Amino acid sequence: MSEASNLERVRSLVAPIISDLKLDLYDLEFRGGTLRVTIDTPVGSSGGVDLEAIGLATRLIGREFDHYDPIPGHYTLEVTSPGLERTLRTPAHYQREIGKTVAVRLRDTVNVGRRIQGVLVAADQQAATIRLDEPGADGSDERTIEYNQIDRARTVFAWGPAPKPGAKPAVEKKSSPKSSSQKPAGRAAREAPATSRQRRAESRKADQPVTQRADEPATNKEDAR
Repeated sequence: MSEASNLERVRSLVAPIISDLKLDLYDLEFRGGTLRVTIDTPVGSSGGVDLEAIGLATRLIGREFDHYDPIPGHYTLEVTSPGLERTLRTPAHYQREIGKTVAVRLRDTVNVGRRIQGVLVAADQQAATIRLDEPGADGSDERTIEYNQIDRARTVFAWGPAPKPGAKPAVEKKSSPKSSSQKPAGRAAREAPATSRQRRAESRKADQPVTQRADEPATNKEDAR
């Protein structure tokens, strides 16, 4: 049985499992004794495939292969996700990534550049159209390339701008606990001298003997007698 026939049999077993998991079968590839099953979230999803989903898919596919044995001989089953920069191999891959930046390496070319990068603006079953980042040698802004002319292609993930050297993130200023705790101490320090003077004054009054002027009338009953 040919490799193409084996892959078709694998696809017939894998596709229903991936569909039941609400995921897409992105690619199937058998190379170097490794059967690579690439799964992805549906088009338009906000996130990618997580490790839990990959682990579950691996167990279900492995169980199905143990029962039906679609590929003769020894091989390694690998279930993975496409990643941030994904390989484009089939017309469906190109159609899925319309609107994204792609990098393409062409096969043998004559009088034209071998590497092309730009935004994928259209794709059908025979060719893809790319809006070039840099105009071609003939001044054109777009180029339509047939798939049989493409040696390798992938999407390009646009990383965000790096922060400027030495720049620090803005930090919201908060009142320091030390500042608030020092205020009562300051008031106490200002009030302390007045309190001390009062205590000294009261002490002096207590130490002074009580005297009575001679011309003052006696208040004691015995003196009055």
